[in-house]
Amino acid sequence: MTKTKSFIFAAVSAVALAACGGADGGSRDSIRAVGSSTVFPFAKAVSESFVRTHPDFRSPIIEATGTGGGMKLFCAGLGASTPDMTHASRRMKASEFAGCQANGVTDIIEVQVGLDGIAFASAKNGITMNLTPKIVYEALAASPYGKPQTAKTWSDVDPTLPDLPILVYGPPSTSGTRDALKELVLEAGCETDPNMEALKETDKDRFGQLCTEVRSDGAYVDQGEQDNLIVQKIESNPNAVGIFGYSYLEENSNKVQGLHMNGVAPTYENISSFEYPGARPLYVYVKKAHLDAIPGLKQYLAEWTKMWAKDGDLAKIGLVASPDDVMAANQKAATEFTTLDGAQLK
Repeated sequence: MTKTKSFIFAAVSAVALAACGGADGGSRDSIRAVGSSTVFPFAKAVSESFVRTHPDFRSPIIEATGTGGGMKLFCAGLGASTPDMTHASRRMKASEFAGCQANGVTDIIEVQVGLDGIAFASAKNGITMNLTPKIVYEALAASPYGKPQTAKTWSDVDPTLPDLPILVYGPPSTSGTRDALKELVLEAGCETDPNMEALKETDKDRFGQLCTEVRSDGAYVDQGEQDNLIVQKIESNPNAVGIFGYSYLEENSNKVQGLHMNGVAPTYENISSFEYPGARPLYVYVKKAHLDAIPGLKQYLAEWTKMWAKDGDLAKIGLVASPDDVMAANQKAATEFTTLDGAQLK
């Protein structure tokens, strides 16, 4: 692209983006993405590849705000003052989709970029346990099965576990990892009790409170959106357990070890097959209205599709490839820009 063509394209893009109705009435010549700290390292890798292959475009601005925080920023409206895309370690909620629609963000492209797992880990040579959703729920719930939380040690939960204090460093309430922890692990553990399973049908709000509210007495420590900080915390305390995305376990395999869940290790193969209970999809969401307004946005989205295969560059840093049929469908969404209708969201 010549300098003259670049200038013309940028000028046209500025006009288009201003027409989007940005609160500041201005424009941007670089992509802005927000969202999940789990997806962040993958987004940075895609960004670096994008800059190498498209030197005429500015480097994207990538912010780790957490999935929930990213959705709020993304759905605030259209225009230069709002992000072009958000990353998520869970699917967009129906309530978030409705918020987007209310604020004029009506055409949203959803792309599942791969899979991840909610890994439970400890320091190398630290505490080891074979966990189950039931054990995790009874150890971390604020009111397990509606009763007072009295467990102080892991052996209080299950006598076969170590007689060591429960200390878990995990994600905050704004994190998609926390949402996935609730849905894939805590709720599954809670539902092992027939009374709780029945409560889900009769009082969904009460069920949600009892089954997903995490204790706040110091046994569970909200470590913010920095998963690397969780790695540091458990590395320095052999009795502590950390919860973060599988990619951080892979990246720090010389420092930490994965804990089994239902006898299954958090590995690439076990997440890919969904044999590991904490397996989950990862997403990016893009405003279709910004595609022609922000220089390079289409090309950046296409860059994801070049890197997400099982033998691709993202697999080297911990992303688990989606099944072939899912990958093909999302390749189409990322290149033909089909939009989400919201009907299948929860």
